[in-house]
Amino acid sequence: QVELVESGGGLVQAGGSLRLSCVASGRTFSTDAMGWFRQAPGKEREFVTAITWTGLNTYYADSVKGRFTISRDNAKNTVYLQMNNLKPEDTAVYYCAEGRNIWSVRISSEVAYWGKGTLVTVSS
Repeated sequence: QVELVESGGGLVQAGGSLRLSCVASGRTFSTDAMGWFRQAPGKEREFVTAITWTGLNTYYADSVKGRFTISRDNAKNTVYLQMNNLKPEDTAVYYCAEGRNIWSVRISSEVAYWGKGTLVTVSS
């Protein structure tokens, strides 16, 4: 059984920063692709960013490029999301995702495992 546990969410003012963490347990983490999705109230879950198991390749939604950075530490079974210059429209529940490869982890219907999410609220 795979478990993904997110942390680091909270309330921040616009222009501020947060770092989310996702710790994986229950299986081999280091060979899977990892990603983050988010879901704002009344909206569908959307892709934010993903990283290959090597950490060498990353992908970002246009809305977060240049502001968010994904990284991973396979020794700690942890993936991070550094969020800078946050905007009110970034307010959402952020979900950690684990997938078999970098392609499937970017499509919500193809994600193998989900965390329960952590709430990020950005005030104006």
